[in-house]
Amino acid sequence: MDFDSLYYPYPSQRRVVFAKNGMVATSQSLAAQAGISILKQGGNAIDAAIATAACLTVVEPTSNGIGGDAFAIIWTKNKLHGLNSSGPSPRSISDELLRKKGYKKMPDFGWIPVTVPGVPAAWAELNSKFGRLSLSKILSPAIRYAEEGFPVSPLVSYLWKIAYQKYVAYKNDEAFCYWFKTFAPEGRAPEPGELWRLPEQAQTLQMIANTKSIDFYQGEIAEKIDAFSRKYDGYLRKEDLASFSSEWVEPISIPYHGYDVWEIPPNGQGLVALMALNILEGIGFNIRESAETFHYQIEAIKLAFADGERYITDYKKMSEKIKNLLSASYARERRKLITDSAINPYPGKPGGSDTVYLATADGEGNMVSYIQSNYMGFGSGLVVPGTGIALQNRGANFSLDSSHANCLKPGKKTYHTIIPGFLTKNSRAVGPFGVMGGFMQPQGHVQVVMNMLDFGLNPQAALDAPRWQWIEGRKVKTEYHFPRHIAEALERRGHIIEGGLDSVGFGRGQIIWRDNNGILMGATDPRADGAVVPW
Repeated sequence: MDFDSLYYPYPSQRRVVFAKNGMVATSQSLAAQAGISILKQGGNAIDAAIATAACLTVVEPTSNGIGGDAFAIIWTKNKLHGLNSSGPSPRSISDELLRKKGYKKMPDFGWIPVTVPGVPAAWAELNSKFGRLSLSKILSPAIRYAEEGFPVSPLVSYLWKIAYQKYVAYKNDEAFCYWFKTFAPEGRAPEPGELWRLPEQAQTLQMIANTKSIDFYQGEIAEKIDAFSRKYDGYLRKEDLASFSSEWVEPISIPYHGYDVWEIPPNGQGLVALMALNILEGIGFNIRESAETFHYQIEAIKLAFADGERYITDYKKMSEKIKNLLSASYARERRKLITDSAINPYPGKPGGSDTVYLATADGEGNMVSYIQSNYMGFGSGLVVPGTGIALQNRGANFSLDSSHANCLKPGKKTYHTIIPGFLTKNSRAVGPFGVMGGFMQPQGHVQVVMNMLDFGLNPQAALDAPRWQWIEGRKVKTEYHFPRHIAEALERRGHIIEGGLDSVGFGRGQIIWRDNNGILMGATDPRADGAVVPW
């Protein structure tokens, strides 16, 4: 491997982790251990990914849940496979309907932004196509934690408290009472180390396991979701659930410094990361910590987001072909727009969010890049009574402007923030990577990929390094340990720099690499309660 050092000294002082037989990296250590336990029981990397993902819905409910969406990139038998398990809007909702009701934009919470959940279908589809163990065995660690309880980790407790304060505004709305009954029955969020149980979610997970998710979309769970929606004037119906299925897609890629960087195609925003890297690939960078390097990165991200905001939606509805947006000629034209001063592309207003990302690998060569989310923490603020299912609010990203590419239509998938990444070289797997966190995700992908491929940082150092986040216009946020002299130099170039007091909102990543000898190298982000568990 061409890294400058395997012991690059960034503040976390974490070291890369090595293994031969298998590895799981994710943002919560109990979930990572659940994945490794499945590997040790004879499962493969796909089984481990499902087990880890299911466990994360229990032990990190602040970022994801059974009622969310999922995407995955799987390397198996020397081939990449992409899974899009994001759900569409209900068939009974539309932009015209909401405008008639007085809405000028999509609300963030309540029934209007709820879309069909894709997570249970993703687990079942991955298990059916590539898994080795039964779904019942794979989900057993998550079911056990939900039944018996788990100690809440520090960052999860912190995010839980933020969510509680956010939903307090809806406490008198009857539709939201089930969130409080499930996640704050004592009128508060749990403290770090407090034992927490989710018995209703345990029962739901067991039903999903027993029926391979069929019950969620066509059985008793579907009936409960339908009844809840009808009672509170929602739009989601059991027919929307019954007609949904995960979709296998061809991952998209660009060549970058001898590697191929892979993402899931739209409706995900992985295209934004690839467009930015395509612009940057034509520029030579020698020093990572320089104002010029960060300036070009920020400007490239702005241009990529401008195109993403304009074109990304349900891929069946896109007005521009992906291959055109990723062409070398288009990247050259966009690159010409970068000057020595900050520009204002006005692509919208990217913000923060919560998601979970995980990476797995086994000793047979299988590797998985997997991501799932409810969006904005717990999602819509709605929990289906008697199930523990927190419903996502992905529809919040729809536009109500009838001329916009991502305008809300019946049965349409929205612009989606969650994106798994993968690296290959010479048609061989290097490994999965991801940085979770709303519109920070493509920005995190660009920074982490460049840290490794341009500047020779090992995966752990690449995650540890201080990050920036473009917000809108010329406004950029930086982490607390971002070099002040570089921030000042960026300000002289016209950027409006807002220094961070902490690392919340700058993404939380995981990486696994495999070398030519089959040895696995793993890294986990110090911004989370995560772990790399080797075997």
